[in-house]
Amino acid sequence: MSATATKPINAYDVALENFDLAANALGLDDNIRAMIKYPERILCVSVPVRMDTGKIVRFEGYRVQHNTMRGPAKGGIRYHPNVNMDEVKALATWMTWKCAVVNIPFGGGKGGVTCNPKEMSMGELERMTRRYATSILPLIGPEKDIPAPDVYTTPQIMAWIMDTYSMNKGYPVHGVVTGKPISLGGSLGRNEATGRGVYFTTLSSCEHLGILVKGARVVVQGFGNAGSVAAHLLDSASAIVIGASDSRIALYNRNGLDIPKLIMHKERTGSLKGFPAAEEITPEELLSLECEILIPAALENAITEENAPAVHTKIIAEAANGPVTPEADRILNQKGVFLIPDILCNAGGVTVSYFEWVQDENHLFWDEQDVNAKLEKVMTRSFADVLRIHTDKKVDMRLAANMLGVSRVAEASRVRGLYP
Repeated sequence: MSATATKPINAYDVALENFDLAANALGLDDNIRAMIKYPERILCVSVPVRMDTGKIVRFEGYRVQHNTMRGPAKGGIRYHPNVNMDEVKALATWMTWKCAVVNIPFGGGKGGVTCNPKEMSMGELERMTRRYATSILPLIGPEKDIPAPDVYTTPQIMAWIMDTYSMNKGYPVHGVVTGKPISLGGSLGRNEATGRGVYFTTLSSCEHLGILVKGARVVVQGFGNAGSVAAHLLDSASAIVIGASDSRIALYNRNGLDIPKLIMHKERTGSLKGFPAAEEITPEELLSLECEILIPAALENAITEENAPAVHTKIIAEAANGPVTPEADRILNQKGVFLIPDILCNAGGVTVSYFEWVQDENHLFWDEQDVNAKLEKVMTRSFADVLRIHTDKKVDMRLAANMLGVSRVAEASRVRGLYP
């Protein structure tokens, strides 16, 4: 067992390692590396909040802008007990390459507050959100940095940020955040966009590998927004979702879970727990189920060198950010598992966020079928771009995606030059 297996895996170390692998494969100039490897700005803020009891509790918040060479920073805000500076830096770094992979004119940003939103009332969440938004106000704006929802943040939270920003400006600024409610300039199709992007890249992978989607067994780890939407779309395409999990429970049914009923059960109860037509298994057993398509859609570092040998799938579709560690990558690659890397697989969310921003800035809105058709075009084209590098350069899919993203940012940096 290596030393890294016993200590927590640092997401930012993983992000830097992935960058170095891509930069080395591209033969990237040291000067360009120095310009694009590290975050441009890091803000750490204190967020005091008056709780319902009257007591004031201090939370810690972050906003990181990794790179703005190709456009404004773009990236979600997450509310989670494990949020820390290195995690936010890692997520901002991945966002830079992700935006470049799907070729949209944004750079990478990310934010978060270290808290447990499940233990907070709506009033407490609103006060914390508005205080956090005020603290990061100098950094954000439709031409500078555009936040969006992430883990445990919602369209309502985006509405509070948009309102806080607008009240400070004195006029409504719809384009400051994406993932907003439709009534405030949100885009149709945004809520399902991440899961739909996972679906499109999974279909492209099945086509590439000659796997029939109809009858393909699917396992979804993490039944939040991305996981449930991907499960629903694959289920609609006659795939069989045999396993699913959330933060509390893992379920299995060898004949396939009834996904529409499971989604309704989750909406009604807040968990998969208590769903009748399935047997309960351990989270470890879920990841080792024999299947064609495994979708890790929870948090980072779900598949490590410890459990990777037990994974039995043909395709891993990374709906979450960083769910597979570099050590696990090497094991899965040797086993012949085809990986759709996160910066490609889950880029549907940021792509439709870009569409939302474009609509807000133009004050002109599109039909949902237009949004979905444009998303499909971007995702299938981006998959083909990454696949071309994978086959031409004979590198794994993660390295291919990172090479594509890093090369586009490097080119923008080279053309723009260094000021002053």
